Amino acid sequence: YKRQLYPFWDRHLKNKRLKDPLPPVMAFETGSNRWSTFDAWPPVEETKPARIYLHPDGGLSFEPPADNGEPFTEYVSDPAKPVPYQPRPIQPMGYENDHAWPRWLVSDQREASGRPDVVAFVSEILTAPVKISGRPIAHLVASTSGTDSDWVVKLIDLYPDQVAGQAELGGYQLMVSADIFRGRYRESLETPGPITPDTPLPYRFALPTANHVFRAGHRIMVQVQSSWFPLYDRNPQTFVPSIFWAKPEDFQKAVQRIHHAPGQASFVELPVVEWTAGGAAP
Repeated sequence: YKRQLYPFWDRHLKNKRLKDPLPPVMAFETGSNRWSTFDAWPPVEETKPARIYLHPDGGLSFEPPADNGEPFTEYVSDPAKPVPYQPRPIQPMGYENDHAWPRWLVSDQREASGRPDVVAFVSEILTAPVKISGRPIAHLVASTSGTDSDWVVKLIDLYPDQVAGQAELGGYQLMVSADIFRGRYRESLETPGPITPDTPLPYRFALPTANHVFRAGHRIMVQVQSSWFPLYDRNPQTFVPSIFWAKPEDFQKAVQRIHHAPGQASFVELPVVEWTAGGAAP
């Protein structure tokens, strides 16, 4: 790890003149645990967008869904029982060695995937690595029985049931990239508005950039939920001018539907990059 950073430190901390110039971008590649270099970040020219589609019965595939299954997956979101952003008990923010806060972005997502208000879509076992470098983009077609809603999309690396030499990683659900979108801003980020109830609507929003390899033998997972507490405040799921002034009676359960029928397919656009086994080891 350090030997990959020595040239950077020498150039920018010690002002040394290097024999070989530094690459414009040097990014750590999770999943393979090595360094990769690019001419820019995100590396648009090196990527080839690929859609991975949400399917009925919790499937996930690079092939679009056929017209022979349920048109949506449904769950009930209850503001009184929001989905926590990490397993309970949730500690106050801190940086002690045994504290979960500094590691929450890579915490196991299995507890969330077992909840009835979180829907998970899982691919078949990968027969070849899939590398992404850049910004995944969520394309949801979703409906709610309420008049406001949050949509959380999490892109996850699902480890095999058994990992040689690392038993604790068997079945691990590693969050690679995730973000939240508040439905009231679907049409305008400046002017919020209510959502038409029980109407499938498109939601497109970018997830944080990632430089990750889903290795052969792993699976790709996408989780969708409507709360992420207390990382984000609870949406009352009833449109009010300001959530900060929502009254107790504004907080209502809502039936959420993630659509995956032809013509209303939900998917995540992945910035796929050709991956080779060579490269700098950490």
